[in-house]
Formats: sequence, structure tokens, C-alpha cells
Amino acid sequence: MPLLWLSLAFLGGILAGWFLGGAFLPWLIGALGLLFLVLAILHFYYWRIAPRWGLMDRFADCWPPNQEVLLPGFILLLLPLAALLGLARWQSTLPVISPAHLAWYNDLPGRVRLEGVIAADPEFRDAYTQLEVRVERLRLPDSDAFQPVEGLLLARLPPGGDWRYGDRLQIEGRLRAPFETEEFSYRAYLAHHSIYTTLSCGYCSTCAEPLRSDCAWLVERAQGSPLRRAIYDLRRRAHGMVHVLFPDPEAALLSGILLGIETGIPEDLLDAFRLTGVAHIIAISGFNFAIISGLLVALFGRLLGPWRGMLAAWIGIAFYAVLAGASAGVVRAALMGGLAVFALRLGRRSGALNTLAFVAALMALFDPHVLWDVGFQLSFMATLGLMLYADPLSRGFIVLAGRWIPYERARRLAGPVGEYLLFTLAAQLTTLPLILYYFHQASYISLIANPLVLPAQPPLMILGGLATLAGLVFLPLGRLLSVLAWPWIAYTVRIVEALAQAPGAARTIAPLSPWVVLAFYLLLFSFTLLGGRLKAWLSKFGAPLAQALAAERSVRLGWIVSLAAALLALVVWQRVLSQPDGRLHLIVFEAGSGEALLIQTPGGRNLLINGGASANALAGALGRRLPLGKREIDWLVVAATREEQIAALPAALERFQVERTLWAGSPLGGYSARQLQKALAAGDIPLTPVLAGQTLDLGEGARLQALASGPRGAVLLFEWGRFRALLPLGLDADALQTLLRDPAQPRVTALLLADAGHAALNPPEWIARWNPQLALLSVAAGNPEGLPHPEALQALGEVPLLRTDQNGWIELTTNGEQLWVEVEHRREAD
Repeated sequence: MPLLWLSLAFLGGILAGWFLGGAFLPWLIGALGLLFLVLAILHFYYWRIAPRWGLMDRFADCWPPNQEVLLPGFILLLLPLAALLGLARWQSTLPVISPAHLAWYNDLPGRVRLEGVIAADPEFRDAYTQLEVRVERLRLPDSDAFQPVEGLLLARLPPGGDWRYGDRLQIEGRLRAPFETEEFSYRAYLAHHSIYTTLSCGYCSTCAEPLRSDCAWLVERAQGSPLRRAIYDLRRRAHGMVHVLFPDPEAALLSGILLGIETGIPEDLLDAFRLTGVAHIIAISGFNFAIISGLLVALFGRLLGPWRGMLAAWIGIAFYAVLAGASAGVVRAALMGGLAVFALRLGRRSGALNTLAFVAALMALFDPHVLWDVGFQLSFMATLGLMLYADPLSRGFIVLAGRWIPYERARRLAGPVGEYLLFTLAAQLTTLPLILYYFHQASYISLIANPLVLPAQPPLMILGGLATLAGLVFLPLGRLLSVLAWPWIAYTVRIVEALAQAPGAARTIAPLSPWVVLAFYLLLFSFTLLGGRLKAWLSKFGAPLAQALAAERSVRLGWIVSLAAALLALVVWQRVLSQPDGRLHLIVFEAGSGEALLIQTPGGRNLLINGGASANALAGALGRRLPLGKREIDWLVVAATREEQIAALPAALERFQVERTLWAGSPLGGYSARQLQKALAAGDIPLTPVLAGQTLDLGEGARLQALASGPRGAVLLFEWGRFRALLPLGLDADALQTLLRDPAQPRVTALLLADAGHAALNPPEWIARWNPQLALLSVAAGNPEGLPHPEALQALGEVPLLRTDQNGWIELTTNGEQLWVEVEHRREAD
């Protein structure tokens, strides 16, 4: 296996270069010198020594030398050369930090202005937008002229903005070296991506001067590679179409699985995927590609035959990579996934290992830093696991199952079990140490979650991808296909959320030493190499995995019709259950220290009041409450304009259609207020200022009244029948005193505590004035300002309190006479 050993030697040389350091030129000279020495020795032996001593005549019957004799020795001579070439390749990637390099100006006092081109697809998150910029020139604080520099910059800008790959822009801010701590070196992490400098503007907790939102300016567009621009443009359009066709959080999950855009997934859903050990289906990594590749080759292999099925799986992988943006990491994962398909079809371990090692060495030749990429490590180990253990596990399953059921049935059963369980176990066996090392979390429920979730991924990806592409071409066709794709996505979300609630689903472990990980792999691979006897024993009773996968299993038309009918029934029932029920629903979402409330009237109108700080959390919460296919918000009420109260709304307008807006408070208060004003104007959405005494008629007798309105916002009263809810989202001291002196208003059913439970705005006389049956509190867990204040809680007395930091979302349902209360998390004391 010469290719295997030469590839491993090259990779070992890269690791040695990282460990030893040093200059590039000496190692290159050493590699060339060693190559010359090897060639000289071979030449001297075969053309000088051998003829002189008569060795040519003695071994004339095997001249040229037998490959079995010559090749091992020749390989042994080439191994040091391959290692030195790897070491030299590593050294060639290290930058020379000089005035011509951007990192030279790290931690420079004052603000500098940079000009460069966005070198990757921007990442749009709740709190910021992250750009990778290839800087071309720089202007120092004490200079009026730009000077040429080179280097990659990781820039964090305020959230939002229409930034794209290939945009030329100017940024102003402070250059910082990436941070380092005892537990984690962000500097080393970014260095493996050739990034040595960061910049934050707009949201910088360490800057001495006020935060700014006008720190980046677009110069011109379309400056990058035309091919990458086309790929990223397709990805951006597909992302927008996913949110048109599907509700959240299903749309956010599909974007993560299909496009690799996981920034829109709510944090609580991400935590559920991590706890259950199925987060690999979201991240575009080799683990994901390896598992999906195994499922695709099994699916297409039955439909098209073994080799045509492999070709179709390759096409599916390539298409998947393009949709995911075809970044360097995605391409590497796709190559590993395609290699896994080849290995599963080839069925020869030695040839597959040779190919795997060569592909890894080839990737490292183009980018030696790939060896430190977590995605690459997971890709490599997942593919290796499929190559080494998928076949033995399948045979072992046949042996064990054959003890209780007939052998032929066990052999047929090995196909689906291998596709949906054993493939996962094989990949998890080799990736588990890396997962424990990097993420410090062991998921015990993953052994149940993966078999339940993975079978849904091929139809999810295929139908979701077809619906998205069809929607880009002809929207009605896309909507039709989305009806078939939605149940698979919803099933994945619900299963993961349900399993995440299981006690002890995952356990956090202490950080592992790299030596522990290395010892695990040494033991595992030693057992694998010495396991020939076990393999021979299994082969007596089992059958090859390829035979099990190729076993004929007819797909009957009745099963297809039944499945289609079940999916159609699921969609129909979802639509039926989401129709107006003639009752009023008031939902307080978990929105941190801000507020986000949804009111659904008996007639089916939707009223959104504020939105909280997280656009992802708001989109996920609304997607679960609005009927399938409905994205209309009849009224958006901006009751207060602080950042934590409305930061989610500008991005929410891109996902939901708002018909009309009521605005209370200053229209130009903060950054999010200004962005929201721009979004409303761009969407031509009517805006009505809120005035004290103003009443909004919502039909069926429901109405929303503004009891007070000022610069800080409004105090709202919602009424329907005997139900009355007071929502003082914009309460200030003046409005508090005015309403305390107004005896006209009777008691309320529910009272939302003002300002996350601030004592000054929730005094005892305020609580007594309204005498609520139930108190509600929207506050973040571990609020940094210590909210809610103990005095505010004491002022409630015997009034029951529900709070989002402990109960999650809170839903009040009424028919105008009776009240029903439901919460996401019920405490024992509730």
C-alpha cells in the first residue's frame, strides 16, 4: 500500500512542521537534497555496483528487479522525502508579518480605515453581521493617504445590511489581534484560516468611544470571482425561497440542512439538536455527507442498480455542495462523502484506505491548515469509520439476528438496519473522541435519536431541494412540492425536541487531553488491524454488506399510495387545527429582557406587539403559532423602542408580511428603530402613530386601547368580553402617576409587569390599582441588571406570577368568560 504510506508521511511532515516551526527554505533544500541522494544511490547501485559484482547476471531472470523486492525498499527511501515535502509545504503558508501585512497594525491606537473585497458569503446573525474581507489598502489615523497592505480581516458589523460576496467596501474601526484564553485560543483557530486580524464596529464592548453604526460603506459590487458570485447568489435566492415556502422553525432548519445557513435556527432548537447528538445533520460537515452518502447510495442503488446508483449519489452530493455554497469546507466534505460512496460500492478496504489517505494528502497539499479544521477531522474520521466498520457491523448484526430469526430474513433485514443504524454507529465510533474533545458533551440519547431522525433526511433533502428549486422557477409548483416536504421537516423538529426533554439526554464531561484521544485511536485501530480472526469467524455465518444492501426488496405501489395519503392527511389536519377556534389567544414569547407578544383574535387576526432581541427566536415562535402557509401579520404594534424590545423586527419583516403598523415612542431612538423605519418604508407598510386614548377595533368585539403614549412608548389595554390585559410596555414615571390618578379603569384579568420587573415602575400601589388575577413577566434568565427586583415581586402579594425565564412561553386562552392558561415549562409550584 505505497500510496497510503506516502500520503501518511506527507501529512506527518505537515504536523512536524507545525510542531517544530522554522523557516521554509532550509526544509525545501533538505527535501531536494534527500531526493537527489535517493536518486544517486539508486543510480550508483544499479549501474555501478550491480554490474561490477556480477549481480546483473546472477539475477538476470528477475531483471528488471521484481516489484515485490524493489518497491518496499524504494518506498522506504521515499518516506523521509514525502515527510520533508509536507514540512516544507506547511512552512510556505506561514505569513511574514511586515508593514505590508495587515497583522502588523494589530492593536494600533486609534481608528484606521480599510478598503477591501468581501471574500466569503456574509454571515447574518441576530446580534451582528460577520464579514471576511481581503484587505487591499489601509489609512492610518494620522495619515490622509492610503497605503497598500494584504491580509484577511474578520469584521463584525451591526446586524442587517445588504452585504454580498464580492462587494468592495471601506470599514473604519480598531484592529485587534484575536483573543486567547487558557481554555481556547481564537488566535490559533483563525490562524488556520489565514486570518490574523479582527475588527468590530458598531458593537464593541471594549471601545472607549461611543458605539457607531456608520462604520462601513459600500464602494462597488461584483469584484469577486464570477463563478463564486453565481453560487452565492443561487444560495441567497434559495434561502429566501425556503422562507417563502415553509414556516419557521422548519424553514430555518431546512436552510441549515440544505444550504448550510444555520444562523436562523433558534438557539433552543440548536440546543435540542446538540443534546440529542444529531447536530451533524445541520452542519455541512463530512460526518453529514458520509451519512447522507450512505443513505443515497442505498436508495439510488435499489432504484437504478449499483453503479448507476453510485453515479446518481455522486450527482446528488455535487448538487448538495453547490446549494451549500461550495466553500472550501463544503467541497472537502463533499469529496469525503463521494469517497464514502465509492468505498461502500467498492467493498475493498485496502483500495478505499489508499484513496482516503491520498485525498486527505491532496487536500493538505492545497491547504495544509485543513488538518486543524474540525469539519475536516470529522469528515475524515466519519469516512474512515464507514470504510472500516460498516461491513463488520452488518455481518455481526446478521450473526446476532440469526440466532432468533431465520437467516434469510436476518440477511434482508441487514439492509435497512445498516442504512439507518449501523452506518451511523460506524461513523460515530471513529468521531466520538473528537466530539468529546471539542464539544465536551456526551449524548446518550443519540443512539435512539439517530435511527429515528436519519431515515427522514433523504426525503427531506430531496423534496425540500426540489421544492426550493421549483419555487425559484415557478412559485405555485414550489408550494405544491413544499406540502410533501414539510412533514419530514416537522417530524425531525418534533422528534428532536421530544427526545431533548428526556432526563439525562446528554452529559457535560471534563475537557479531554489530546493524549487520551490519541490513545483511544491507537487501541481502536490496533484492534482493527489484529481483528482478522474475528472477521474470518463472522464471514462463516454472515454475508457481505454489499449482498445485504443489494438484496431484492420490491417496493409495492400500495405502500407508496399509503405513504402519500398519510402525508396528505397530516398536512390537512395541520391546516384544520390551525384554523380560528372562536377564542382569543394572548401568547407571551420567551424574548429575553424585551417583550414579544402575539394576540390571535377570535376571527383569526394576528397582532404582534414588539419582537424582542432575537430575530431567530421570534421567527421560530411565530412559525409555530401561525397556520401553515400563512405569513401575514395584520397589525405590528411597536409599543416601545428600546433595543432589547424591537431588535428582532427589522429581520422579521423579511420573513413575514405586515399589513399595517402602529408606532409608539421615538421613531429615531436607536439603531434598531432606525432600521425598522427603513424596512417599513421600503415595504410601503402604512404607519400610524399611537396617541393616548386611541382605540383599535379588531373585530368580534376585541379592541386595543392606548391608555398613555409618550417618548418611551405606550401603555396598552386589550379587551374582549370580560377579559382585560394591561400591557405597560412603554410605561414611564409620568404615565405611571397619570394612570394611578385615573379611577375610571376597572381591574384587569392579566397584568404584564413593566420593564422586566423594575421596582420603580411596579410599586405596590400600581399592582393594587389594577388588582390583577394573574401577573406576567418577560425577563431573561440571569438578567445582568438583577431584574426582576425583589421589591416588585413582593408588591404582587398573593397574585400568581408566570415568568418567561422559568415557564418559557405563556399562553392565555379565553372565550370572553373563562380563562385557560398554558405554559411551555410547568414548575411543581405552579
